[in-house]
Amino acid sequence: MVQTPSTAYTPDSTTAPPKKSIPVWAVLLTACAGQFLVVLDVSVVNTALPSMRSDLGMSAIGLQWVVNAYSIAFAGFMLLGGRAGDLFGRKRMFLLGLGLFTAASLGGGLAQAEWQLLAARAVQGLGAAVLAPSTLTILTSAVPEGPARIRAIGIWSAVGAGGGAAGGLVGGALTDLLSWRWVLLINVPIGALVIFAGVAWLTESRAGQARRLDVPGAVLVTAGLATLAYGIVQTEEKGWTAAATLVPLAAGLALLAAFLVVEARTRVPLMPLKLFKVRSVSAANAAMFVCGGGMFAMWMFMTLYAQNVLGYSPLKAGLALIPSSLTIVLGSMLAPRVMPVLGAKNVSVLGIVVAAAGFGWQSTMTVDGAYVTTIMLPGIVMMFGAGLATTPLASLATSGAQPGDAGLVSGLVNTSRTMGGALGLAVLSTVAAARMDGSTSRQALTDGYAMAFRTSGFILLAGVVVLLLWMPRQRVSAQD
Repeated sequence: MVQTPSTAYTPDSTTAPPKKSIPVWAVLLTACAGQFLVVLDVSVVNTALPSMRSDLGMSAIGLQWVVNAYSIAFAGFMLLGGRAGDLFGRKRMFLLGLGLFTAASLGGGLAQAEWQLLAARAVQGLGAAVLAPSTLTILTSAVPEGPARIRAIGIWSAVGAGGGAAGGLVGGALTDLLSWRWVLLINVPIGALVIFAGVAWLTESRAGQARRLDVPGAVLVTAGLATLAYGIVQTEEKGWTAAATLVPLAAGLALLAAFLVVEARTRVPLMPLKLFKVRSVSAANAAMFVCGGGMFAMWMFMTLYAQNVLGYSPLKAGLALIPSSLTIVLGSMLAPRVMPVLGAKNVSVLGIVVAAAGFGWQSTMTVDGAYVTTIMLPGIVMMFGAGLATTPLASLATSGAQPGDAGLVSGLVNTSRTMGGALGLAVLSTVAAARMDGSTSRQALTDGYAMAFRTSGFILLAGVVVLLLWMPRQRVSAQD
């Protein structure tokens, strides 16, 4: 599933007006450039993973953390980044986040050891979490309400989808033509240009009401997710009863429990637990968490299968994934058209079932599979279903919330999806490794990847059960 940053932080009526006249196109270009970089780096590393492994001598576990270090930090600090923008200024947080993201990209591109690369990816995720919420609020602050703002938000959304779709191709081309390091280093000159544009073209805005930052909450949830994911991947090598597995699993659960305690007691929580008392909000977030767990790992396993089993080059692997990358946009565009007819809940269920069917099809991959039947067509089905499900799930999550909480609830949906994806990647990587049983033959790799896709399909079906049993019966139109 293409990961898009939270849309939770729209400016309120107390946002300060611009102090100088800046062309709207300049603000739009700057905000969308920041958005593109954030979304691109969710998927751009996938086609470079085999090259990273051979160059740095990385373990299979290390490879998944190249993806997870970014996504866990991104998910854990995303809501905090939005609140920091409200309190300290959106332009300031945009520049701070982009500067951190750019510096971490440089560090990752120059990494000489596995730990250095993983640390850089985690800092990248933190920078993205600070940067991402500000991209939309800066844009909406500069464009007045009405058709112009709707068009601007449409461009912003399209850039996000385009960043996710372009990740495989950009990563493959850079890895093939230069080296895997340029998958990260390319962010440095682009990031520097966007920083200069931000300084010149953006004006400061912030919420009028001072808010307190829930830093302990962000740290606890991020540490809890990372520790829990580490414990999950330890099960494949150490087993479920070993101390090396049980200790991080218990510590991760304890950290997440502490996060819930902090959120229940703090005056301005990062994730207000009262929102989950609304049945549609809790059900939609649970479904998005489960679906993220099933879908997020698709890109990594598809890339590994194409390169490690079928022998594709990084560039060819990136090109191979373009049809499925674009299909998610088609599904996302179709969903609002059918929601008034079928209802948001039914469209969500339909989308998840279609995606699960695609994952089941993908699990029939073979060592000598043809591109059309083992990559293109299953990928199209998977991603069409993902696109079809995402929009109505977001609609369901916001439909039962108070108007003032709608933006925050949208942010929670995106956070739930990313968190679910991070833990899902840990689970599915462990499942694949267990099926391979230490073998690196093409057949063993194929069997492991196939088992991961099969497991993803069952996870998605669990998401269907969550919606059918938990989500209230209602028909939510596209306008809700």
